[in-house]
Order: sequence, then structure tokens, then C-alpha cells
Amino acid sequence: MQHPTGDASANPPLARIEARVRTLRHEAERVLGIELVPAGKERFPRFTPGAHIDLHLPGGLIRSYSLVNSPDDVDRYVIGVLADANSRGGSRYVHEQLRCGAVVTIGAPRNHFALDENAASTVLIAGGIGITPMLCMYRRLREAGRSVHLVYCARERSQAAYLDELDAADGSVHLHFDAEHQGRPFDLAALLAQQPADVHAYCCGPNPMLNAFEAACAQAGIRHVHIERFAATAPLVDVTQHGYTVELAKSGRHLRVPEGVPLLDVLLEAGVDVDYSCREGLCGACETRVLAGCPSHRDAVLTTADRAANKVMMVCVSGAQSPTLVLDLA
Repeated sequence: MQHPTGDASANPPLARIEARVRTLRHEAERVLGIELVPAGKERFPRFTPGAHIDLHLPGGLIRSYSLVNSPDDVDRYVIGVLADANSRGGSRYVHEQLRCGAVVTIGAPRNHFALDENAASTVLIAGGIGITPMLCMYRRLREAGRSVHLVYCARERSQAAYLDELDAADGSVHLHFDAEHQGRPFDLAALLAQQPADVHAYCCGPNPMLNAFEAACAQAGIRHVHIERFAATAPLVDVTQHGYTVELAKSGRHLRVPEGVPLLDVLLEAGVDVDYSCREGLCGACETRVLAGCPSHRDAVLTTADRAANKVMMVCVSGAQSPTLVLDLA
């Protein structure tokens, strides 16, 4: 799965690793599989199912991609990259210019789509390139002997990556291609209505699928709902029609956020040490604890339940509904 991200030139230094492209593989129509290995003597950090890495590209671009391979693999990362028709340079560069042997800079794995490996029952729903984090999750649960059902949807069979790694004859895998069902999408509501109340339901795919998934989970009374988006669903940056004040709990400082100014810009201007990467609310690097106040959420990371709880926010795109926000920052 890809999170389209922004210009890295102004980003603070995050953990970066030099990696070498060992193999490039055609996985499906417009999907390229990339195997990365350490370029030097340092080893890759371990990761957990659902994690993604940042890929630093020429021109200051950063793109984030889910890790497809097993966390048990030693010193290799595998990602799948969809050639996006609306690419702003990231996937186009990968598909047209990246070659075996090239050295690229990547970020250490981050996970905002973590798998509960102890759940009694799990359903995984993937749409298109959304199969990338799901494949890693599915393998892990199968190896652990857990109850898991994977639904993989795409418009055409030719557009579905990693089919050779899934056994459609296995009752735990269901493949659905709209073109083979008179253009009809998979019936998410019917599937989720059959799940036990304590099931952990995961979905990664295009926004219409995720919206339908969330609605179906709510109707079915499913409490453990996990989503990962790869496109923003709201204006990229909260530009509120009113100013507000941010209190930094660790230092006691108060910062004024003027009308129309992004919160992240104010924090950086004040010298606040806050991680960030994409500036689009997609990667989760800037997640910050909210101690008081009501954020105006504009990210594509948090679930509906997360937003209602108001315990965290993505400061790169979100702002405030309340006159004051208290954040766990110095």
C-alpha cells in the first residue's frame, strides 16, 4: 500500500537507512514488487505485520509503502508499488527509473495498522494494492494457527498482485473480481453481518471501500475496526476559520495558531521537536497525544472511534475545534 507523501527538503532528520534494490518483479498490471536489502553492514530493523517504510526519492519526494514480506525474514524488505495514473513523481520514478543494484534511502518501519495476533477471530479485507499489508498479516495468523478469513477484491483479475501466494481453494481466502460478477462489488455488509461480535476486522483499499466497510462494521456491531487509507479524505491541511491556542504540557509554553495557519508550521517555527514526514495525514509519523481540548481531525490514519476519543491527533494536517488544545509536547 502506498501513502503519497510530500517534499522532504524541510523535514527534520528521521531514522534513515541505505538500502540496495536486489530484485524487481512484475506482480500484476501496473504493480511492481521491489526487494530491498541493506546497502552496508548495518542490518534492517525488525518490523511487525502492517508496518510500512518511507522511500526517499530524488527531488525530495517521500513515499510510504507497506511491507509485504514476513517479519521473520532476515535483512530484507519487500514492497509493492502501484503505478498511479495521477502520480506526482513517486510511483512514476519507481516504475520507469529504479533499477536493480540502485541504492536508495529508506526510513525505519512504522506501524499504525498493527495486527492483534491474539484475536480469537480476524477478517482481512483488501482492495487492489491494499493487499500489501494484508498479505503479511494473513501469513502471520495462518502460521500461528489463528482463525482468519481474507477477502481480496479488484476490478480485474489481472490487476490483483500476489495471487500466486494465495490459494483460492483454501476456505480462508475469497477472491472477488468485479469484472467476473457483472461489475458488482463484493457485499461487505453480508460478510461482516456473519462475523462474531469480538472479531477484529481490518480493511485497506480505496476510500469508497473503506467508507462502506466502516458503515457495515457499525451496522454489524463490530467493535474492533482497523483501517488504513492511501488517499486523503478531507482537505489536506486544517485551515480553521478561527485562531486557537496550543499549550505544550511538558514545557508549559503557550503558542498562538492564527487563522488559516497549519498547526505544524507554528510548532516548527517555535522550535518544537515533533516528528513528521508526509504533511498529508497519511503516514502517522506526527501522531501526538491530546491531553485536553477538541481537535479538528483531517488525517487518513485514525478510525472513527479514534477521532471520537480525541486522545491523539496528526499535527501535520489537523487543527482545533476548541479555543485551546493541550498537547503532550515540550
